[in-house]
Amino acid sequence: MTRAMRIVALLCGSLSAWADEPPAGLLRRVLERETVTEEQRANYAYRQKVHIEELEPGGRKRGEYREARDVIFSPEGKRFEQLVGKPFRSLDRLVLTEEDFRDIREVQPFLFTRDSLPMYQTKYKGEDTTAGFRCWLLQVSPRQILDGQRLFEGLIWVHQQDLAVIRMEGRAVPQMLGKKENLFPRFVTVRKLVDGKFWFPEKTSADDVLQFRSGALRMKMAIDYETYKRFGAESTVTFDLK
Repeated sequence: MTRAMRIVALLCGSLSAWADEPPAGLLRRVLERETVTEEQRANYAYRQKVHIEELEPGGRKRGEYREARDVIFSPEGKRFEQLVGKPFRSLDRLVLTEEDFRDIREVQPFLFTRDSLPMYQTKYKGEDTTAGFRCWLLQVSPRQILDGQRLFEGLIWVHQQDLAVIRMEGRAVPQMLGKKENLFPRFVTVRKLVDGKFWFPEKTSADDVLQFRSGALRMKMAIDYETYKRFGAESTVTFDLK
């Protein structure tokens, strides 16, 4: 395609030719960046606040769940979680299950690392802008779901400058539709730049109507990841962005 043809295509509102295919090596570089991000996040303490609301279709709140926990380190350097006070529970119909709490720990702050690649397939979806940043958009879905697995299904936004994932939108799967009916909301997780180097989860939000057999139930969720603080000595980090 000539330069003139590209200009015509842009004026017509179509995607540019170079946006139809992903940049060479994009997936490999994203996996590398995410793997380093996971390794570095394991060296940070932070506070995680969870607020879940159960609402009637008209919007009136029927109940809620709130908890805060610190991810901290012992003097010996062992990382662990510690509840801050007691969780507040006043939910009516909504029952929080083991899968819900696994999703809060593993799926809502999902990191697409090298180790997770065998479980997923990806499809390039073009370019987009989020929070003022130009991004490449990837669709991520499980290849298969084995018994007991909790996986992510949705879209991820990859910052074009440093190849970091800065936003994800989707849901935890599988939905459970048998005798043990257990449904999960669509959510958005956004990340923020920490210490000028790493994009860590900042906030997860959801507002979805779950279609249970016993009737629809609206669920709102907010998870905040606050006060990231590095534990231990500083280290030099490099990313393979070539």
